[in-house]
Amino acid sequence: MVRPVLLVVAHGSRDPRHAATVHALTQRVRAARPSLRVATAYLDFNAPSVPQVIDRLAAEGVREVVALPLLLTRAFHAKADIPAVLREATAGHPRLSVRQTEVLGPSPLLTAALERRLYEAGVRPGDRPSTGIVLASAGSTDPEAMAVIADIARAWRHTGWCAVRPAFASASLPRTEDAVRQLRAEGVDRVVVAPYVIAPGFLPDRIARGAQDAGADVLAAVLGDAPELARLLLRRYDESCVVRRFATLSA
Repeated sequence: MVRPVLLVVAHGSRDPRHAATVHALTQRVRAARPSLRVATAYLDFNAPSVPQVIDRLAAEGVREVVALPLLLTRAFHAKADIPAVLREATAGHPRLSVRQTEVLGPSPLLTAALERRLYEAGVRPGDRPSTGIVLASAGSTDPEAMAVIADIARAWRHTGWCAVRPAFASASLPRTEDAVRQLRAEGVDRVVVAPYVIAPGFLPDRIARGAQDAGADVLAAVLGDAPELARLLLRRYDESCVVRRFATLSA
């Protein structure tokens, strides 16, 4: 049986580090499952675009594609942008079936990736009782996305950190620097900023500046090509394939 192609749909950025990080992540996915064909497309700023990749796959005779949004929360891009782009791109290819997976978050694998980045930055398990975490995401005006970030922070707090507070680089408050200062004011000994973003770019840089300006003790790296993230991409792909098979058997 020919497996559907996995199409990773990234947002894109003028910052070259963004595409380089997406490439590193998809390379890790390919290494984990060499038999799976993995393609990458971008919504904006980078090439190839989603229509370009869809056209190429259709010309090659591909019949099934699983489109995976490289997004951590279900907000506007996942709910509107990507479905619209996929509909438009596939309109001229009636023999090509494209289905969109769920976004990556929330997932215990993302929390594990955050923990990995903290460990790499020098934070150890024994530091938990005296360490407060600022969970810094890009931000959104979507209430569902905001609620998910708050839920992740609450759940992560219960793993032993003295505090975990959400912060946002745009659209919502508090900003990273405000959350850092609040934890300081509450007497937290050590404050660590954990970026809940996949790739470097404008908003992650804003998170980093906020951490620096407020005097955070540690700034972890973005999630990037963490092994846990690669595993999560494959999990979302497999879940989509299972749903597709079940729907076919039930038809």
